[in-house]
Amino acid sequence: MKRKIGLLLGLLLAASAATATEELRIYTEQYPPYNMTTNGQPFAHSTEEISGLCTDILKALLANTNLKYSIKLRELSYGLNRAGQHPNHAIYCVSKTPEREPAFEWVGPLASVKWTFFAKPGSSIELKNLEEARQYRIGGYKGDIMTNYLTDEGFKVLAISKNGLNARRLVEDQISLWVADGLAGPYLAADTADVTNLKRVLVFRETPMFLAINNETDPEVIQALKEGYRKLVESGEKEAISQAYGF
Repeated sequence: MKRKIGLLLGLLLAASAATATEELRIYTEQYPPYNMTTNGQPFAHSTEEISGLCTDILKALLANTNLKYSIKLRELSYGLNRAGQHPNHAIYCVSKTPEREPAFEWVGPLASVKWTFFAKPGSSIELKNLEEARQYRIGGYKGDIMTNYLTDEGFKVLAISKNGLNARRLVEDQISLWVADGLAGPYLAADTADVTNLKRVLVFRETPMFLAINNETDPEVIQALKEGYRKLVESGEKEAISQAYGF
């Protein structure tokens, strides 16, 4: 009898150890300069192939833990689906929406998206507040949260499916303003439309972005991530990484 009890306890301890050391699978999307592949491909299979502001912050956070992990870059919808349905899965950098919030534990913020109006280089447009933008034609990105918000508020938004081409539309005077993230906009403009030196006219909102972990993940793993983030902030390393990206 004692032998059977000992064997059972051993199996339970082994199962517990396996759970504690299970790999944390993390997903992200191609969204420079926050998350991006090092070779320009729209997907990546290994942690070493992924860089960017949020990625560097996340890697530094994870270095403060003893967790095993992997990072893959896929389409946003794929990563959200995997992280939302499976314990020990996570996704970054994502905003905390009412629809997403119940399914995840949240660590961060890692960075923030700055809702920004850009004008063409040398433009004379000046804005003191959001309302002053109502008089202009605004370029947007189909399905984007910033574009949807302005459309719902009655602004004149002309949305397209390839966001970076809005920079070309600015230069060709098809639109007067482009709504995009303050950091990602210039990257997209240079990469997609070969346009540089856009004029940053107004930042009118800021959305924090997080690491979202499936809420059925081992509580010890979640706590380790939160503790790793606390150490990162208190050491000043998070701020140093952000400043390196001009954030």
